[in-house]
Amino acid sequence: MSQTNAGEGPPGSGMYRTRLERTLVVVVVAVASIGMGYLFFTQLWWKLPPDFRCTQDFAFSEAGPEGNLVREPGLCGWIGIEAFYADQPRELFSADIVRDNDGAELSIPIGLAQQANGAFIENVVKPNIRWFGYVIWTTEAFIFLSLSLGFLSRLGALAAVGISGQLMIGLAGIPEPYEWEWSYQTIFILAVLLFGLAPGRYFGLDRLLRRRLFARREEGQGGFPDRLLLLLT
Repeated sequence: MSQTNAGEGPPGSGMYRTRLERTLVVVVVAVASIGMGYLFFTQLWWKLPPDFRCTQDFAFSEAGPEGNLVREPGLCGWIGIEAFYADQPRELFSADIVRDNDGAELSIPIGLAQQANGAFIENVVKPNIRWFGYVIWTTEAFIFLSLSLGFLSRLGALAAVGISGQLMIGLAGIPEPYEWEWSYQTIFILAVLLFGLAPGRYFGLDRLLRRRLFARREEGQGGFPDRLLLLLT
């Protein structure tokens, strides 16, 4: 089987020995990409603009008089929860190997990342929530469209890496409300995988766009915009 042109098919497609193997790879990448896109689609509706389902005064979840967490609704509620846990000791990728011991034998402390995330929330997000909420919502909507349609898919996957990484640092493994850490870690790992694969090269609109970009390059046309698009698709 001859190797497929890089502008027309999946990268490295010549390594697959049968058409069935190539088809399987394309289907699996498409399912992963569309599935990730659908995940972000489901998250658009509980924080709809213009109020992002916050209270009328955009109140954030915060510590109560006894130090307990007082939760608020909508996007403001979850942003406040991240700020609440920003300075509390927490570890990720924990493996509790010996069940009789206290704590996990394997884990990665994220104190500095938590504090940086907390500082960003306190100094950038919370004071500007009335417009920054649009940044969050629009980014997630773009991820949905990009990964579902295979359009600018590497850029969409990079945005998913950023969003999922921030959520992992801010929410994975917190006790109240209990958030299972691997829910966020799995999303982050899948986003990294899709960034490396650039799923639109296997299915979707990027295949058509890249074919046109490679044709322009062979004709001696294009330039920096075309090179940039090739990186983002």
